[in-house]
Amino acid sequence: MRPSEQMRDLGIVQYGAPLLAERARPFTLPDERETADAVIARLLDAVEHIRRAHDFSGKGLGVAAPQIGIGRAAAVVQPPAAEPFVLLNPRITAALDELDEKFEGCLSLFDVRVPVLRPLRITVETATPEGSTVTTVFERGNARLVAHEIDHLEGVLIVDRMRPGGTPVSVEEYRKTTEATGRAWSYE
Repeated sequence: MRPSEQMRDLGIVQYGAPLLAERARPFTLPDERETADAVIARLLDAVEHIRRAHDFSGKGLGVAAPQIGIGRAAAVVQPPAAEPFVLLNPRITAALDELDEKFEGCLSLFDVRVPVLRPLRITVETATPEGSTVTTVFERGNARLVAHEIDHLEGVLIVDRMRPGGTPVSVEEYRKTTEATGRAWSYE
């Protein structure tokens, strides 16, 4: 079974679906708290199912609502060796000029890995279900995970982030590299 088929069987919307190219609709909070709570519960459930099927302990994983068929601005990020956290209506408010290129995978096109440039540090504003705003700074691998999920909520995929002339690498070829699946991204 191809990796993308495994993710599809776990309920992950696959590359080419129109929903993945659309901007997710933000929540009006606290008015839509019940809806936000239901979406968050479905995302947390999806993370658990995916973690049972595949090892993400080295780099972590994230799931955005559009990837489970919900066009709303919510995502769950599961960093390596940490508890998952929720992003509601997230937006990047600042980014470090220093960029880093690493191969990224995506549950919605899991047969390939793509080299993506990302800032080493980002500041993100998110909403709480109660409607208040929280600002958090993410660095290195966590910044990469969070930026990836925010891209999903903007209708942007990793193939859209490739540099001109960049090429996706098959999972089989990627597994031969030093950053193969299950190993943490390295930073200097």
